[in-house]
Amino acid sequence: MKTRFLNTAMMMILTMIMLSCSEKSGTTPIPIPEPSTGQTEPQPTPPSEPAVSSNTSADPAFKLIEAADCLACHKVDAKLIGPSYQDVAAKYTKADIDQLAQKIIEGGKGNWGDIPMTPHEGLSKDDAKQMVKYILSLKK
Repeated sequence: MKTRFLNTAMMMILTMIMLSCSEKSGTTPIPIPEPSTGQTEPQPTPPSEPAVSSNTSADPAFKLIEAADCLACHKVDAKLIGPSYQDVAAKYTKADIDQLAQKIIEGGKGNWGDIPMTPHEGLSKDDAKQMVKYILSLKK
């Protein structure tokens, strides 16, 4: 009886392993690089100007952004979890500073998708405004 149970359990485990390793129709296969033809691909050229000025890390508002964990979800020039700061700057103007500062403090969801922005309730309104002004300065 014990042997029969162990055999059944082993068969179930092997079946689960085989099914989990099989190709699924909804997944994207891993691309396999093609053999080299001897030709080298052109190297991408670096951007002619940096996306952000070199004094970014010295900017007091950027230091507030770093300290408030914003960079865990946002990047200056690319979407991460939340929108890039340049995308935010393109969407809003200086007239929105108070609204955006309040959004940083209270958090929220819906303006950029379904993923909510966590609240930063310990942040002062003045610090939040300073952060927003810095973000809006990144407008292209």
